[in-house]
Amino acid sequence: MHPTPDDPNLFPVPTFDFSLNTRVVSGPGTLSRLGDLVTEYGGSRVLLVTDQGLAHAGHEQHATQALGAAGHYVAIYDDVSPNPTTADVERALQCAQAHRIDFIVGLGGGSSMDCAKGVNFLLTNGGRMEDYWGVGKAKLPMLPLIAVPTTAGTGSEAQSFALIAHAETHMKMACGDKKAAAKVAILDPELTMTMPRHVAAVTAIDALSHAVETYVTKRRNPVSSMFSREAWRLLIRGFPRIFEDDADLQARNQMLLGAHWAGAAIEQSMLGAAHALANPLSAHFNTVHGIAVGIMLPHVIRFNRTVVPELYGELAELAGLCPASDLHATDKLADYVASLVALTGIPRTLREADVDRSLLTVMADEASRQWTGNFNPRDVRPELMQELYECAWSN
Repeated sequence: MHPTPDDPNLFPVPTFDFSLNTRVVSGPGTLSRLGDLVTEYGGSRVLLVTDQGLAHAGHEQHATQALGAAGHYVAIYDDVSPNPTTADVERALQCAQAHRIDFIVGLGGGSSMDCAKGVNFLLTNGGRMEDYWGVGKAKLPMLPLIAVPTTAGTGSEAQSFALIAHAETHMKMACGDKKAAAKVAILDPELTMTMPRHVAAVTAIDALSHAVETYVTKRRNPVSSMFSREAWRLLIRGFPRIFEDDADLQARNQMLLGAHWAGAAIEQSMLGAAHALANPLSAHFNTVHGIAVGIMLPHVIRFNRTVVPELYGELAELAGLCPASDLHATDKLADYVASLVALTGIPRTLREADVDRSLLTVMADEASRQWTGNFNPRDVRPELMQELYECAWSN
C-alpha cells in the first residue's frame, strides 16, 4: 500500500528552533538608504567601522555622505586589519568611547563587520573579547548595528558571531550572542564591483564553502538546509561569471545574496571540518582564509562521504553533475568544487601555499579542537585531521 500525500510518515519533520534576527535590504544602490535606516532604529551618533581599502575605493565616503545627509554625527575607525584581532577591537573601542556613539555601522568584508560586533560587546558589556568566547555570554543589551558587506564571502552580516583572533596567539575566538546580530544588512552589489580580483576569488571560495559545509553539519535543520540550497544555487551560477566579466552586476548580485543566505545557514547549522582545518593554517602561516578553505574543502567532502553521501548527492544534482543517487556523486561534487577553486588561480595545495610540512601534526591537533569541528558530520580526531592535511599537501 502506497502512502498518501497526507500521510505524516511521508515527510517527517525534525524538531528545530529558528528565528531571523536581521532585516535584509537588498539591491543595487541600497547603500543610499543607510542614513534613513539609522534614523529608523534610533541612532544619531554613529561609529563607522571599516578599513583603508574601502576608503580608497570611495565606499567610506559614500557611507558618510548617506549618514550626514540624514543628520547623523559620524566617527570613523578605518584601520581594521584583514584578520581582526583583540588589538583591533580595543583601538576601535577607544574611538567609540571618545565620540560617545549610540549606533554602529560595519562596512566592508567580514573583518570590518566582526570588528564592529566586537566593539559592541565591549562597549556595552565591558571586559575583554576573551570573556565572550563561546555563546550567550553578554548580559546587557547591545547597540543597534547595521552591517554593509562589500565582499561576497563571509556572510557575517547574517550572523550573531564575531570572529576575533587573539593578538598574541592569532587563534580565532568565536564570540556569539543573539544580541550581537545586525538589525539590518544592506546588500548593495554595486559595492562589490571594486573588489580586486584576488579578493573576489578568496571571498567567493569562502561563500561556496559555507553553502557546502552548512548543508551537511550535525546541526542542520529544514530551515538551514533551505538557506544552504538557495545559497548553492546562486553561488554556482554567479561564481564562474564574476571571473569572466568584472562588470556583470547580476552575477555580483547573485554572489552577494548567495553569500548572505550561506551566512544565514551558518547561524542555524554552523560549519565543519574544512573551517576547523583552515584556522590553524591562518594562525601559523597567515594563510588567507579563503585560500585555506579552498585547498581543504574538496578533501573534506571526500572525507565525509561515508556519513552523508545522500546530501552531497543532492548538491551534485543541483549543480547538474549527476543524479543524487549516483554512487560517485560525492567524488563528482569534490571535483566540481576543486574546478571552481581552480578558476580563481589561488594555490591548489598546501605545498603551493608555502605551508611547512613539519607542522602538520601540531596543526592537526589544533584543528581537532576547533569549535566548528564539533559540527562536522564525521568525527575530527587529530590523526584524521593529519591525514587530511597530508592529502592536501600535494594533491
